[in-house]
Amino acid sequence: MKVVLRIVGGLMVIMVLLSASQYIASERIEVVELLTLDDSGETINTHLWVVDYEGKQYLRAGSDGSGWLTRMKNHPSSIKLIREGNTAAYKMIERPDKAEAINQLMREKYTWGDEYISFLFGVREGSIPLELNPLP
Repeated sequence: MKVVLRIVGGLMVIMVLLSASQYIASERIEVVELLTLDDSGETINTHLWVVDYEGKQYLRAGSDGSGWLTRMKNHPSSIKLIREGNTAAYKMIERPDKAEAINQLMREKYTWGDEYISFLFGVREGSIPLELNPLP
């Protein structure tokens, strides 16, 4: 029984350490808040990385998509972003042609955190850059 408890305890420690390291890696540099609507109309707040390129703001979704990307597609007129305390509405455009540039900018801005998150959740190949265009 003691062996089982030690194994379970060890696994719990590993899970806590992984969660803490993921938080540190992902939240230590600029993080924006994406506000999207789910199908019931509830606002969902998601913390994401952002880079600026050619005068536009870009988010990046994994190649397998994500819940927040699905919500953006399902409710395109309800996309809002909070950056540096300012909230604005946006139109999102998928820009796969910008993948190499956006991935490079993310690596430069988020340094080891980008590599670590990539290690945990999958490579950046096939990731989807999302250009945000402000709405009037």
